[in-house]
Amino acid sequence: MIVLGLARALGLRGTIILACLLVLAVTCYGVAQDLGLVEPPAHATPARKPAARQPQPSRAAIADIPASYLRLYQQAARRCRGLSWSVLAAVGKVESDHGRTPLPGVRSGWNAAGAAGPMQFGIGTGRAGNAWARYGADFDHDGRQSVYDPGDAIPAAAQYLCAHGAPRRLDRAIYAYNHSWAYVATVKRLARRYAARGGGRR
Repeated sequence: MIVLGLARALGLRGTIILACLLVLAVTCYGVAQDLGLVEPPAHATPARKPAARQPQPSRAAIADIPASYLRLYQQAARRCRGLSWSVLAAVGKVESDHGRTPLPGVRSGWNAAGAAGPMQFGIGTGRAGNAWARYGADFDHDGRQSVYDPGDAIPAAAQYLCAHGAPRRLDRAIYAYNHSWAYVATVKRLARRYAARGGGRR
């Protein structure tokens, strides 16, 4: 009734102008929300999804992965929502046996492809490119950024995988890390071996 009374008082032209102003106001409010200039009402804020459950380490994982590396894999996986730490651990196993292999580039220098560190990040212009320049950082806050430090390299690997589609497009992300479908299959097989079957924890 109030709307009809207002429409009669304003006439046709006034009603059209008022309707246009209302549409403009609603549109401006929506744009402001999209730009983050206006907070949406509390009841309209979507509920946060629970964090993906992470698997417990299997006996094989505990036997094979040094405790310090296992802890770093678990912590670093949180940087990519839904990525299992076991995938990072599998990459670390293939690339350097969790930093234990004596091959060139793991502790110093680089290998023939231009990759370095326990996660074998590209650091030059070789086949591996220079992924470290983009994804490397002082993640462990020890005052230095080093591709040879697992505290920096493992979180960088998590960010690399996430940037390339993990966990939703995990195969594509692993393939981006090392352009080989055999590599993808090996990493996924190891990840399954490292994750305990049945249940998990947050």
